Amino acid sequence: MKLLDTHQHLIYRDRLGYAWAEGIPPLASGDFTVETYNELAGGQVAGALFMEAAVDDADYQQEARLIASIAHDSASSILGLIASCRPETEAGFEAWLDECAGMGVVGFRRVLHVVDDEMSRASVFRENIRRIGSRGMSFDMCFLARQLPVALELASACPDMTLVLDHCGVPDIAGGAFETWAADIDALAALPHVSCKLSGLTAYAGPDQDRAEAIRPYVDHVLSAFGPARMVWGSDWPVVDLGSGLPGWLDMTRDILTGLSPDEAADISHRTAQRIYRVTLPD
Repeated sequence: MKLLDTHQHLIYRDRLGYAWAEGIPPLASGDFTVETYNELAGGQVAGALFMEAAVDDADYQQEARLIASIAHDSASSILGLIASCRPETEAGFEAWLDECAGMGVVGFRRVLHVVDDEMSRASVFRENIRRIGSRGMSFDMCFLARQLPVALELASACPDMTLVLDHCGVPDIAGGAFETWAADIDALAALPHVSCKLSGLTAYAGPDQDRAEAIRPYVDHVLSAFGPARMVWGSDWPVVDLGSGLPGWLDMTRDILTGLSPDEAADISHRTAQRIYRVTLPD
């Protein structure tokens, strides 16, 4: 596999705040560094995109600056950053896009499952998302399954850019809530500018479920709905520790891709991501 990880979180608690992780035992203490990631990946990931880690509001710009400095070390294997932004605020938004242009930022994200659904419906929010698109950059949509109709509204309002649905829309695998999720996925997949990220799924399975077996219907559905040419792969490390862990997810990924044609596997593993995020894996 030639994997390009489009969802690598890094946590440096001595520099930034991560209040959201305090009540989650596997993530509540310690750092999750690029060195640890590379060790766990065991040479199976050819390159990575750092994904903003939902730091405290006061720190989101400093996070991008910190990771940009780490990415300068070629040993990091970080090819670019998906930075946090605040599209709900007009003041300073354009200036933040300008600064990010010089830091290796290839896309943006605003975590939307932790805010009121009305935020992404506001005209200023949607206009700022379109500004991201006008610069040739993508926006990662992070919604819960119940919010997929809201994601559809946002995507429909921003047709001239690339949007990436994180974590296959966060299905409730443990609860077996498949049908409504599947219908909402089909609606999003009908929009050609929306792609899907194969990531996060093992964390949504129940503790007593065989994770590989539990996620398979969901993987099969997004493959059918979006097709490999509109799918990218992500580790969601270290949040993946709530499920299979990174080595386990890599094993499952290998099994998933082995069942596809070489071209289809290459699309998901790296080719679609290279196109969307405008990066190139090293030879």
